[in-house]
Amino acid sequence: MLERVMTNPDNYEPYLLSQGIKFGNLLFVSGQAGADDDGRIVGGGFRAQGERAFANLQRVLEAGGSSFRDVIKVTIFVTDMSHFEDVIALRRKFFSAPYPADTIAEIKALYDSEAMIEIEAIAAVRPRSV
Repeated sequence: MLERVMTNPDNYEPYLLSQGIKFGNLLFVSGQAGADDDGRIVGGGFRAQGERAFANLQRVLEAGGSSFRDVIKVTIFVTDMSHFEDVIALRRKFFSAPYPADTIAEIKALYDSEAMIEIEAIAAVRPRSV
């Protein structure tokens, strides 16, 4: 059975997207960009957007009963591969060994012309302890 995962605010609602979908013990998280709570891309360059994208990812993971330590696979989209070292630094900050499987891809554009990074993930959902 599919279960929709939402956070508040939910900037995805108008676009008919779910921030995340739980299926069994897996959580599939839609791409999270460096957007603030109003849906606007944050200023400050790539690293600031990356920090915010990871914070947004964390919020959805937690809403779905998961965490960074439970991430199995991430896909990171960037609009300029010259930020590869920044991506590695972000991964080092938010993930720990064993690091999740990962795909990093440079793409022409994201949904907003100001967006430089977007992260999607698949994570395990651990059973709740009683």
